[in-house]
Amino acid sequence: MITVRGVRNLVPQTQTVEWNALSFNVDNSWLHQELDQYWTVPKRERPEQLRRITGRLQALEERITEIQTPGAGKVSDKTEASRKLAEILKRPEYARKVTKQSALARLMKQFLEWLKNLFPQPKPLSVGKVGLLTKIAQVFVIVLALAVLAYLARMFLPRLLRNKGPRKKTKQTARIVLGEKLEPNQSATDLLSEAEALARRGELRAAIRKAYIALLVELDERKVISLAQYKTNRDYLHAVRKVEPLYPNVKLLTESFEQHWYGLTNATETDWMTFRSAYHQALLR
Repeated sequence: MITVRGVRNLVPQTQTVEWNALSFNVDNSWLHQELDQYWTVPKRERPEQLRRITGRLQALEERITEIQTPGAGKVSDKTEASRKLAEILKRPEYARKVTKQSALARLMKQFLEWLKNLFPQPKPLSVGKVGLLTKIAQVFVIVLALAVLAYLARMFLPRLLRNKGPRKKTKQTARIVLGEKLEPNQSATDLLSEAEALARRGELRAAIRKAYIALLVELDERKVISLAQYKTNRDYLHAVRKVEPLYPNVKLLTESFEQHWYGLTNATETDWMTFRSAYHQALLR
């Protein structure tokens, strides 16, 4: 029985074929490429690969039989014969692949027999069985689709209903930061303005404290820290420890605040200017 390797040996990739005293250069590389691809595709795709090769070989056999049939395609001279054969060779089903009847016909017959023996034909299903299998498949697909829709509805419908409902406005309440009560809508900008006013009145120690609280409110608005009545300045400093390069600036401001507020160190105009400059630098990070 002929094999794929035998086909490759019997049919060279290129060869010169003589027909009616004319010579033609034939390119058989397509067959070698298809056979190479046969071993690379998954096994489930190989029957389709073989059917494609078989169809192309059958088309080739039909065309060769056509041009060699006595009386068929009879032409007057070599020029007309050459033109007629060239037209046949341009047909897409075999793309200029013509060989001698004595060699190719025998080869194709052996190759087709090998394919039939390699893949026996499956037994056809009866009409009743086909109809039953189709109905079962349809019922299965419908049940599966309903199950998927039910799962999606269970997962997302409650969330959609919650999102469509009226949103309740969160009532802002007063906040207490480092013992100082802040108004509900009091922002970091408002607190910094109050600190500036304190500094102009000469209350530099209180100005540093107010500006430090303004810094904490700003960091809370930026979601860097969260304000709470029980938290100390060291708690807030620890919250920004891993936020680089913000941490060094906040650490400097925290130490200045501790020194002038808890340490009762008199604050000078220079201390205030240094604190305010560090404040603005921290907000640029």
